[in-house]
Amino acid sequence: MLPAQVNRLTVEEAADRYVDLVRAKTVTGALSPATAEVYARDVTTFVRLAGPGRVLDDLTGEDVDAVLLAFARKPDERRRADGPREQAHVQSAASQARFRRSVSALFKHAASVGWVQLNPMATASVTARERGGLRAERRALTKEQAEGLIGAARSPAPAPPRRSDQRTDVRDALIVLLLATLGPRVSELVRANVEDFYTNDGVRYWRIFGKGGKTRDVPLPRDVAEVFDAYLAVRAQERDKALLLSWRGRRLARGDVQAVIDRVQQRVDPGRRRSVTPHGLRHTTATHLLADGTDMDAVRRVLGHSDLSTLGRYRDELPGELEVAMRSHPLLRDMNGHDGETAPNR
Repeated sequence: MLPAQVNRLTVEEAADRYVDLVRAKTVTGALSPATAEVYARDVTTFVRLAGPGRVLDDLTGEDVDAVLLAFARKPDERRRADGPREQAHVQSAASQARFRRSVSALFKHAASVGWVQLNPMATASVTARERGGLRAERRALTKEQAEGLIGAARSPAPAPPRRSDQRTDVRDALIVLLLATLGPRVSELVRANVEDFYTNDGVRYWRIFGKGGKTRDVPLPRDVAEVFDAYLAVRAQERDKALLLSWRGRRLARGDVQAVIDRVQQRVDPGRRRSVTPHGLRHTTATHLLADGTDMDAVRRVLGHSDLSTLGRYRDELPGELEVAMRSHPLLRDMNGHDGETAPNR
């Protein structure tokens, strides 16, 4: 049923009220703070692209299409270009889908409270492909690229700062290793506290506080545990309980994590270097664990997903993967004295 009278708010006014409502839901636990901030960030971007002074009810499906296209072409500021700007900075299909969901949620609320008479999302017709929804050829790093990044992180910085209290190389190594081997969400990483790590039967665990108030206890690989202990030994003795601190003793923010990755990447051999986001390292974890035959349910629990089907989004194809699988087929191993290798080309 349509509202009797439309409240002709501007795009900016409607967005401000909606963002206040979204943030209020974090108090009741209906939304996590991280999710609320994603909605807020997307809605702020929508205001800028649609025009803050326009009346929300005047926007049509074509206007929404134009905003979705503009967002698709908007540079992804989280990533540093290694190639042509238009290729390196394009928004991923996942980011575009997330942005569309945020805008859709805004208009759904607007229709329910009488800010718009008709929801323009119903007539927005631009598909993900037409928006330029180019999913990057791969998000996960190859084995060589991941090993190059991890190796660079574990190697001492070539020119450490003069003051010992400004050295951050061990912290940076821990950040890269946690992201690349355990694949936490960046929000989970920056929220981590020292007390979230504990030892049981000689194994170091990280109790990760994830989305929706769920927790998971993930064991650290031995090499990562060693770097963790090395970091605790040099970590500034601050009262702040945060695990990851700046040299000023403040908890790191999400943007700081990308800066750490970019800094470490500069020490990777150019032939093995490729820019990557924290979320790309999450893909790297899933891809290589699954490719190595790790049980899917174990990977699901490492990443903190409630459903196995979600893993499909985090699984990238690896170069030569099919050839390797057929070369060592599980049904042909140990038969006739060979390893089930495929026949050579003749």
